[in-house]
Amino acid sequence: MNDKITIPVWAIGTFLVVMNTTMFNVALPDVIEQLHITAGQGSWIVSGYSIVFALSTIIFSRLSDFIPIRKLWLIGVTLLMLASIVGFFSDSFGLVLFARLFQASGAGATPGLGMVLASRYVPYERRGRAITMIASGSALAFGLGPVIGGAITQYLGWHELFLVTCLVVVLVPFLLRLIPKESLPKVPFDYFGAACIVVTSSAFLLAVTQLSAVVLIVSLVCLFITIRHLRRAEKPFIPPVLLQNPGYRKLVLLAFMAFVLNLSMLFLMPLIYAKVFQLGAATIGLMIFPGAFLSACLMKLVGRWIDRYGNFRFLVLGHSLLAVSMIIVFIWLDVSPYVTLFAYLLFSPSLSAVTSSLSNEVSRILPKHLIGSGMGLTQLSQYLGGSFAVAVCGILLVWQQQLSPTLAFKHIYLLLFVIMIGSLGMLALYRKGARAADSTVPAEKSA
Repeated sequence: MNDKITIPVWAIGTFLVVMNTTMFNVALPDVIEQLHITAGQGSWIVSGYSIVFALSTIIFSRLSDFIPIRKLWLIGVTLLMLASIVGFFSDSFGLVLFARLFQASGAGATPGLGMVLASRYVPYERRGRAITMIASGSALAFGLGPVIGGAITQYLGWHELFLVTCLVVVLVPFLLRLIPKESLPKVPFDYFGAACIVVTSSAFLLAVTQLSAVVLIVSLVCLFITIRHLRRAEKPFIPPVLLQNPGYRKLVLLAFMAFVLNLSMLFLMPLIYAKVFQLGAATIGLMIFPGAFLSACLMKLVGRWIDRYGNFRFLVLGHSLLAVSMIIVFIWLDVSPYVTLFAYLLFSPSLSAVTSSLSNEVSRILPKHLIGSGMGLTQLSQYLGGSFAVAVCGILLVWQQQLSPTLAFKHIYLLLFVIMIGSLGMLALYRKGARAADSTVPAEKSA
């Protein structure tokens, strides 16, 4: 595979698909008004998409272990296109929600399979650059999504947001020629195991968003059934040997906490600009964009550094800078909107470096036959962490309604700083056990 061409083209596709995650955030007020629905119903257009997107990511990644990437990606793009067309012509809440969930079921193929593609076919000495390039597409999408979504909603209408994602179809003939043709062993797919993962994850997120003890109990019961099934199944959806690797378990937890930070920041920044500084939607989008743009510009350089100096240095440096950005917002949040802008200029490239190093490290410590399921579970952990973070941040803001917005935001950022300190502690534990893990787990090259 010519990764110097394939990976940049795939990064463009990742940008178009991931941008669909954040474009609807700024359009939500218009959707609620035009469809005459409640804010609670409207929130499902965003949160429901995130949940299904996270679950489809691991399913497509796991399927790549025995179904060719070319075929899976084409299926994902087809689902995405059909759903986008349905969404464009939707005029009721039910159809819009269906279209968004349908979109998410196909959208998860692009970021999930992209990491598998880079891990499977790019040599380790260049893999860091490949993974960071795909990550830069996601980072730029998170930043540009609100800007493009706001402009399209204001001048054309929110229905047209569904058509933006359709641009990915232009890449289909190119990627079908560039993606290697694979001959993989046919293995029975563990449908029951996949269903267990979907139900368990969805029930957990519903329990958090709805603060429901009953649903939480359901999620715990499903978790027990899932673990029991994965241990007994002949070809389980998630191979137990994957979770028996202590180093991999730590990386999955780090991925979860990294996206807790990511989605918390993206959720809180617009609220800070609106409630503390009374900025408009268009201005808010422009305030978020510089950080995402800087991240995308630096990723090629960061990728080279990761290949040269190893993953662990960038994991430590990235986590340290994330902690610094949290402290900056915590201390000077109410001084100026540019304080938060500066913090995000520091935050966005640091987060991209962390997620790229994590993915590269996962590909290093796992054998090739576990890369698909390993990458899928890592990304599932990331997106579940993001969904969990948004729900918890919303709950914390409601609980602090009696306080000033500035004080409420500061409390949350202090909590996020504590999470980063915990992540640094987890990194220290990972480093301590890394040498022992390298001696027992197949690896292509040590960090």
